[in-house]
Amino acid sequence: MKNKLRSIGEQGKHVFNQNLQIIHLGKLGKVEDATRVFSHIFHKNLVTYNSMISVFAKNGRISDARQLFDQMTRRNIVSWNTMIAGYLHNNMVEEANQLFEKMPQRDNFSWALMITCYTRKGELEKARELFDLVPDKLDSACWNAMIAGYAKKGQFNDAEKMFEQMPRKDLVSYNSMLAGYTQNGKMHLALQFFERMAERNVVSWNSMVAGFVNSGDLNSAWQIFEKIPYPNSVSWVTMLCGFARHGKITEARRLFDRMPSKNVVSWNAMIAAYVEDLQIDEAVKLFMKMSDKDCVTWTTIINGYIRVGKLDEAREAYNQMPRKDIAAETALMSGLVQNGRIDEASQMFSRMSTRDAICWNSMIAGFSQGGRMDEALDLFRQMPIKNTVSWNTMISGYAQSGKMDRAAMIFQAMGERNVVSWNSLIAGFVQNNLYLDALKSFVLMGQEGKKPDQSTFACALSACANLAALQVGKQLHQCILKSGYVNDLFVSNALIATYAKCGRVQSAEQVFKDIECVDLISWNSLISGYALNGYANEAFKTFEQMLSEGMAPDEVTFIGMLSACSHAGLANRGLELFKSMINDFDIEPLAEHYSCVVDLLGRMGRLEEAFDIVRGMKVKVNAGLWGSLLGACRVHKNLELGRFAAERLLELEPHNASNYITLSNMHAEAGRWKEVERVRVLMREKKAGKLPGCSWIELQNEIQSFLSHDSAKLRHENTQITLNTLSAHMRDKCNISDIKSTFDIL
Repeated sequence: MKNKLRSIGEQGKHVFNQNLQIIHLGKLGKVEDATRVFSHIFHKNLVTYNSMISVFAKNGRISDARQLFDQMTRRNIVSWNTMIAGYLHNNMVEEANQLFEKMPQRDNFSWALMITCYTRKGELEKARELFDLVPDKLDSACWNAMIAGYAKKGQFNDAEKMFEQMPRKDLVSYNSMLAGYTQNGKMHLALQFFERMAERNVVSWNSMVAGFVNSGDLNSAWQIFEKIPYPNSVSWVTMLCGFARHGKITEARRLFDRMPSKNVVSWNAMIAAYVEDLQIDEAVKLFMKMSDKDCVTWTTIINGYIRVGKLDEAREAYNQMPRKDIAAETALMSGLVQNGRIDEASQMFSRMSTRDAICWNSMIAGFSQGGRMDEALDLFRQMPIKNTVSWNTMISGYAQSGKMDRAAMIFQAMGERNVVSWNSLIAGFVQNNLYLDALKSFVLMGQEGKKPDQSTFACALSACANLAALQVGKQLHQCILKSGYVNDLFVSNALIATYAKCGRVQSAEQVFKDIECVDLISWNSLISGYALNGYANEAFKTFEQMLSEGMAPDEVTFIGMLSACSHAGLANRGLELFKSMINDFDIEPLAEHYSCVVDLLGRMGRLEEAFDIVRGMKVKVNAGLWGSLLGACRVHKNLELGRFAAERLLELEPHNASNYITLSNMHAEAGRWKEVERVRVLMREKKAGKLPGCSWIELQNEIQSFLSHDSAKLRHENTQITLNTLSAHMRDKCNISDIKSTFDIL
């Protein structure tokens, strides 16, 4: 009998140790190893099953957890609670609620779980309804769950009222209230509450340190940290991360070196701080000193190498990694994508046994950014569960490829759209010069109840600028004032460009003056605005002011300045500026700079100089540059040089009809009719077509567009009536006896 009892005892001890092993492996994410241990236990008990259910659930394998739960012939209340907790961990509220309803009996933990489930989802009314049904109101767990829910949502009055009504308050209750204040940035209230607490533990102190760190008040965070009676690893890591996040790497390292004992989390935090500050050598030094590295350590160092462009070192670290996880694989794959090594990334993706949404989206984005939309679409269709990022990536990809019809189709097929979805569509329309569609989408976005952000407003303003739609731009300005984005630099710069392109230079100046801290784009937008509207003197004054304030110009600045010189006919000054750009500011000229100089000299009739500059260019000549030279040749009737420019232009744009027409007109003006016929034949052979003319006008705050030969917009009778009325007014006011022939021509 004694031997039998001893055998049972040994067996129970063995099962107990195996249960602990399952839990330990689950914490390390080694689900397959845990499953193997579970399958080899001959005498499984309730703890064995409950432990394995928890391992499955916490590692995202909720269906496996439920399958095991359903297989159990006997369950206790812990089994039910473990399964509900698993659903809660995976944000599956409805499934958790269905299981809760089926429970044969419930304890206080069951009720607290479901209340927490609803509070985490922000469904506080449902949580309160459940709380009112709790039979044992003396237990503090349910009270604490409700307090935490209210506090997290910032409903402090409800949280405080429930806190005061609690029959028995414990330290968790106080910490729940405190966390509500700190997590919402209410540090003044948090400090007052903290000082009133009769009892505190390290969680209380850590909550205060984290609150001040998140608020950017490192001095207060440090003062609280130094007063912690017995700081734990969370205390040290929270303060260390606070220093790192705000760029105080020296202070972070000093704190790290002071730590009495360092766990893997603290090492990872310090390495991540160096990686964030791009000090990869220091990160590697720490990495090499670590005795026990986990998956986070390896992934952090791989990311560090990728961020500084050391992709081969990142791959080597990945190859040395003893146990590769999906985070490390995705990090390396994303690095390959960022460096344009799409095929290598694709091969790696195909070899991955497990893929999450981040992994799928990274690969889809890689194909999209490389213009390989067929492959992106193929991957998108294979993706088992698509999230909003997946759909938005496809919209942006098609937009960048100039396929806005496909982008719009993807957008329409989306189930739920967010602001990024609308921004991707609107930005796509702007990028592809479909400005009216961009503004229409902006209106539809508001009708759907989505609030625009700074990117939305900037894109809409860009559309207005390109349409010269001043009234719509003004309306957008009013919306921006109401929405609170008026101080956003991105939006302010777009406003400057819009007013400038609409000819309202003074309004552009006012927006510029209202910006607290202007950047280079602000200066460039104003200078380009002056140039566009012929205010060369103001452009030069702004340029000089910009230099005096220590702002270094870039390529865009000089495009604006050279354009100002061109419009004002300041050839010599423009050439001096061009030389200064190269010699004084060490800026390599782009094709756009040469186009401005050629246009400038062409306007002044200095065609040979313009041609010499083109021949001496270090960059590839584009169509715009030859077009400027051809236009100048026509104005100054230089047929020989014009013909040469036209031939180069026709090589770059063989299907652009306007180039043929310009050259044909030049020959016609010179009386060379055979050449005129030759150009027209060549035009037919190349099948050069002319895009239909498009005009637009603002009427009653709406933009009306008109395409030539658009039968939908032809109103012959109305047009005739209007012309007759105008004729009568002109006769009366101008004493013109007969202008019928003029309107007949029109």
